[in-house]
Amino acid sequence: MRITTIVLKAIMHRVLNVAEKNDAAKSLARLLSKNGATMREGFSKFNKIYEFNYQLFNQPVQMIFTSVSGHIMNCDFTSTYNSWTQIDPVVLFDAPIQKKVTDRASDIERTLKREVVKCQTLIIWTDCDREGENIGYEIIDLCRPLKAGLKVYRARFSEITFNSASRALNNLIQPDQRVSAAVDVRQELDLRIGAAFTRFQTIRLQRLFGFDAKHVISYGSCQFPTLGFIVERYLQRENFIRETFWKINVEHQTDNGQFCEFTWERNRLFEHQPCLMIYDMIMDGPQAKLLHIKAKNKSKWRPQALDTVEMEKLASRKLRMTGKKTMEIAEKLYMKGLISYPRTETNIFPPEINLTPLVQNQVVDQRWGAFAQRVLNDGIRPRNGKNTDKAHPPIHPTRHPDGQLTDDENKLYELVVRHFLACVSKDAQGDETTIKVEIANEKFHASGLIIRERNYLDVYIYDKWSEKELPHYELNQTFYPTKIEMIQGETTPPQLLTEADLIALMEKHGIGTDATHAEHIAKIQERLYTKMNAERRFEPEKLGLGLCEGYDKMGHELSKPHLRAELENQLKA
Repeated sequence: MRITTIVLKAIMHRVLNVAEKNDAAKSLARLLSKNGATMREGFSKFNKIYEFNYQLFNQPVQMIFTSVSGHIMNCDFTSTYNSWTQIDPVVLFDAPIQKKVTDRASDIERTLKREVVKCQTLIIWTDCDREGENIGYEIIDLCRPLKAGLKVYRARFSEITFNSASRALNNLIQPDQRVSAAVDVRQELDLRIGAAFTRFQTIRLQRLFGFDAKHVISYGSCQFPTLGFIVERYLQRENFIRETFWKINVEHQTDNGQFCEFTWERNRLFEHQPCLMIYDMIMDGPQAKLLHIKAKNKSKWRPQALDTVEMEKLASRKLRMTGKKTMEIAEKLYMKGLISYPRTETNIFPPEINLTPLVQNQVVDQRWGAFAQRVLNDGIRPRNGKNTDKAHPPIHPTRHPDGQLTDDENKLYELVVRHFLACVSKDAQGDETTIKVEIANEKFHASGLIIRERNYLDVYIYDKWSEKELPHYELNQTFYPTKIEMIQGETTPPQLLTEADLIALMEKHGIGTDATHAEHIAKIQERLYTKMNAERRFEPEKLGLGLCEGYDKMGHELSKPHLRAELENQLKA
């Protein structure tokens, strides 16, 4: 019996499966083996090997799961061009480039080489985005020369669940070399541009200002436009000239004690004398006449399906998390199989996704379980946006936690769940009344709102819709206001950018991707180009301000977003 077992094991088809991170490999192996996988060590202590038997290609196979740790290769110049002082930075635009395994990934390389020679098939399980495809080809390029006739496949998945993983194995595809090549092009361009400018400005400024020799003054084609947004807003604020204005406010308190404040339709005037003349005319005949009453149904729209950028902005505004921290936590939740893939540009739920079980998963939660049941009873109605990357669905919860989460993990998971339940529920409904009055030929208006159905607002604690009830007025009714006053005010400068503001600008101008926004923002802080103040708003440091203004004065708009946008458009062409 033992001899038979050994023979069967020897001839069994072996499949090497490689994930992007060890946590993903571990979770996928656990799910597909139904907790039956065995673990052994690889050469890297951080990247284990998991084995189990499985039915694939209509035959029993031995599945071997391991992982890399992100990119295992990097793009760099040959050693001839390593010297910053002896090599003219201009030469780097034409210098030869090589892609090779990094020193930190040497143990991972040894593991892959040892395992692939024993296998007949390679399946890539890296993240299903551009970077993931590129990492996949790094693995393929390393493994394919070592095994003649190696069959290579790509598993596409958007969540780490049993259904998603088994569906991926039943629908294996070929990896897309064009997507990987596009990443290679961007890497090369960013290397050449970044290295040349980084060396030039670091050496130059060290000589001029005596910077610490270890202080790298880096340039990046995404870093600098990101810094540019911060500097531009800072200068707008610094150069802002305050202007005095005047406006007229009208208040009315009815006999039964109800209060109403009216807004002047001119809003404000920047000349004192004209405003004073109008005010005097009003005070000479202060009787108000009601000209217009309009009541209509008002909806407050529930949020659209959640994409990466919106998640980063919400986490920044509502949870006070940086973009970098948000993505780190989202990655952990994804690895635990609690949310779908967190890097997506899609805000449209595809029709093939059955949302009912995703809502049912949340019924057990004490915080929003009752609302989830309401959604099931009322019917699931996702509010979709207009964007899709045709790769991943919107971010959504995949299951309810069966273990403890950290405080930050729980906060972000709660945001994802509440956003999802709000998205698939119903808009809030109310009645809005708008009235217009005239005093001495000057028009004023007021509006009020009564909420009839809160709907999504019952679960979406991050949004508010304030009720404001108006007194009862009749058309052509006249009354004397309780207070009429002319108020002096002053225009205020624009606020410095929050991280949510900055991410929104980066998205608008095509600076970076949903996966790299947080990285670029973190980098310009690490380089001491900018800092976040006590109000969690960005202001430039002297170095960052000097770099942007210096290049601008030389006529080189390196901190303007159009340069990167033009590059991206050329790459798409």
